[in-house]
Amino acid sequence: MTQAPAPGASPQPSKMPPPGTAATATKGALLGAMFLMATSAIGPGFITQTTVFTAQLGAAFAFAIVISIIVDIAVQLNVWRVIGVSGMRAQDLANQVIPGFGYVLAALVVFGGLVFNIGNIGGTGLGANAMFGVDAKIGGAVSALIAIAIFVSKKAGVAMDRIVVVLGVLMIAMVAYAAVATQPPYGEALKQTVLPDKVDFLIITTLIGGTVGGYITYAGAHRIVDSGITGPERIAEISRGSITGILVTGVMRGLLFLAILGVVVGGVELAGVDNPPAVAFEAALGRVGLHIFGVILWAASITSVIGASYTSVSFLTTFNAAIKKHSQWVVVGFIVISAAIYISLGQSPATLLILAGALNGLILPFGFGILVWVALRRQDLLGGYVYPKWLAYLGLLIWLLTIYLGYESFSGIVKLWSS
Repeated sequence: MTQAPAPGASPQPSKMPPPGTAATATKGALLGAMFLMATSAIGPGFITQTTVFTAQLGAAFAFAIVISIIVDIAVQLNVWRVIGVSGMRAQDLANQVIPGFGYVLAALVVFGGLVFNIGNIGGTGLGANAMFGVDAKIGGAVSALIAIAIFVSKKAGVAMDRIVVVLGVLMIAMVAYAAVATQPPYGEALKQTVLPDKVDFLIITTLIGGTVGGYITYAGAHRIVDSGITGPERIAEISRGSITGILVTGVMRGLLFLAILGVVVGGVELAGVDNPPAVAFEAALGRVGLHIFGVILWAASITSVIGASYTSVSFLTTFNAAIKKHSQWVVVGFIVISAAIYISLGQSPATLLILAGALNGLILPFGFGILVWVALRRQDLLGGYVYPKWLAYLGLLIWLLTIYLGYESFSGIVKLWSS
């Protein structure tokens, strides 16, 4: 079977694979890229965020989910298409448009990815604690070793693709079970999807930033570049992959929303508790619910560790040829540093996580604006491909929205450092 290139490596030409083998490998790599993007978004923050917003808005949160999915699709359609057709990573495109700009983008993404990775490893520790009762530090350390084992394996690219798919499906299956078991008001949720009692635009923009902000924006797109799924002739696969990845994220959020909604409607109070998702699952399913939550949280966290580490290092390859050559070991170092900081602190650094979240809101317009510019004005970087004007102008409209997100994020940073 043709192996996918190691993370960060340039795609190499194959040596006459048996009939059907190349197509199978391509499908596996594309599926892996879809789930890498989706599971990068579905982390500890995603689960907590969805729980808190469901408790705040009730069934009306369904409208916010649908709007955010529509915007996320528009973002990823442009991101995957520009990066996929050009065959260049985001920072390399940025350097082509404005020399040096790509280094700034890379620095922002890597810093945000590192800080979030500390939180992701913290999430694996909490998940292991809920599953087995082990100390969170030990659970986080062991989980970091599991992530490292994936990247040092001889088939690192293939292993990563398969792991994120399997764990992604596992998460969705378990949350789907909870969504049925809690017996939420499906009819009311469906009604509120189109006729909400309350619309909260700040929540909608927060969902968008959490799903396609920071390193998450580029996780799947950089993976297809490393897998060799590039060029104008691969447009159909690239577009399908970007939409499917967002839909996977949307399905997960929708099912989690329904599961929590059933708990909230049942009268369980989640406001003010330390761990709202854990309380909700235990209230709905008893002690076994806590273990199920542990599995979901661990799977969400470990896949986010994989996504954050891989994508962050894919930005570092621009700085030095040695980094590109030994990218697997740079990823290992990235995970080790994240785990060491988490273990030494004993908990995720709250202030840094808030700062990284705010930076995600700044990174989105910063990097997405470059890609929209390439779509509109730099056909030379797309190998002569004629970019659909409707999609480019849709991207431009979404970019204006991301500027608002960035403004909100910048305000958050100012408040953070002035407090």
